[in-house]
Amino acid sequence: MATEQLNVLKALDVAKTQLYHFKAVVIAGMGFFTDAYDLFCIALVTKLLGRIYYTDPALNEPGHLPANVSAAVNGVALCGTLAGQLFFGWLGDKLGRKSVYGFTLILMVLCSIASGLSFGHEAKGVMGTLCFFRFWLGFGVGGDYPLSATIMSEYANKKTRGTFIAAVFAMQGFGILFGTIVTIIVSSAFRHAFPAPPFYIDAAASIGPEADYVWRIIVMFGTIPAALTYYWRMKMPETARYTALIAGNTKQATSDMSKVLNKEISEEAGQGERATGDTWGLFSRQFMKRHGVHLLATTSTWFLLDVAFYSQNLFQKDIFTKIGWIPPAKTMNALEELYRIARAQALIALCGTVPGYWFTVAFIDIIGRFWIQLMGFTMMTIFMLAIAIPYDYLVKPGNHTGFVVLYGLTFFFANFGPNSTTFIVPAEIFPARLRSTCHGISAATGKAGAIIGAFGFLYASQDQKKPETGYSRGIGMRNALFVLAGTNFLGLLFSLLVPESKGKSLEELSKENVGDDDAILY
Repeated sequence: MATEQLNVLKALDVAKTQLYHFKAVVIAGMGFFTDAYDLFCIALVTKLLGRIYYTDPALNEPGHLPANVSAAVNGVALCGTLAGQLFFGWLGDKLGRKSVYGFTLILMVLCSIASGLSFGHEAKGVMGTLCFFRFWLGFGVGGDYPLSATIMSEYANKKTRGTFIAAVFAMQGFGILFGTIVTIIVSSAFRHAFPAPPFYIDAAASIGPEADYVWRIIVMFGTIPAALTYYWRMKMPETARYTALIAGNTKQATSDMSKVLNKEISEEAGQGERATGDTWGLFSRQFMKRHGVHLLATTSTWFLLDVAFYSQNLFQKDIFTKIGWIPPAKTMNALEELYRIARAQALIALCGTVPGYWFTVAFIDIIGRFWIQLMGFTMMTIFMLAIAIPYDYLVKPGNHTGFVVLYGLTFFFANFGPNSTTFIVPAEIFPARLRSTCHGISAATGKAGAIIGAFGFLYASQDQKKPETGYSRGIGMRNALFVLAGTNFLGLLFSLLVPESKGKSLEELSKENVGDDDAILY
């Protein structure tokens, strides 16, 4: 039998958009700003790390990270993120969203700083400590996914809930862009302060001792905006849905939300007792009956999306080199190469990544989650094929513009598509007592895909005849792009299982206000 929704939750669902909504977006969004900066800035500096710690002056080419080291540096934070999503997702449902929200931010800030202070000047020591701290950095980043999404979904009204969750996630785009801007500024400042010759003129002088400071500054800089929001994270009250539906304290939830909404909210007698009716858990028959297909939909689509998305994002620099957009490494010094990589990635972020995120913010509550995700996967498949089929033509001199445009459109529709919706939907369709856990499971499955993308693409894209030093032969860049197109198409098929959550209350979506018999009617 259906039960009446609590008055405090009704009040949240119909609340007009006001200051506290935007405040929540900024507080939660700055965590994602830092998440994106920390996860993707490493892709900017890996070539610099290779030059600093693995250059052999006797050879005719600048040093680069060995295959195993490159995979570890790029992938270890993703492994930590996966673990953090599972752990903090579960903890957010057990202890409360707010209780662990501040801890994830502290962990990110401390480990980001520690990554930049990695010990010593020898390759083994620096890479070892860098990987250690980046794992725990990823662990903190992982916690931000389920907690930020759940907090924003439980604070928002049902009319603009998608817009606000998308806005939190869209801060990733600014984090990626900010990383490229910081890299451009820092590398430019050091290039002008400490001029160095290209590698082919003087291998040792082309690096310079100052380069070791550059990557450390870049890695640490992203902590500043996030650290500034710590106080406000701690001032946020626990969400009403956790307090009322999980903790069973409707009175406290009503009091908290009355202050947040600046209006008096009254609860009818007996509502507190009805707040915690369901007790079935994640592995129960009831969960599988109501949400089994939903969990399959959110995990599979996030997994397939991240295989493609992280393959493209983490290795943009390698793709840009192959198409000739970045000159041969030995014609540049270390900081000039870093500057050019950052400039190229900034262009993609500015023209494709950031606009895609904010198109989702603008249209998510108009078009709906389902259609945006379906459209995104469809367009990603089309544009990836458009790159892969004429790849040999597009990489020739004079044709690079077409490659960059198609590549940028792929990123645009990833972000105006499944990269945003896979984050939003799991925060809406599961019951309150399992919402953070299920979002964490969905996100962790996505990061498993990211790990496959980060490790697999690096090896798979190697030339079939002349792989880079330290790598075995792969299937080639063109064939790797075909594989990614196929991955996107599978994501399109699994998206057909995703429910539409536009305009519905969280309790209606999660069936928390209906009995087992009524659930099948929804």
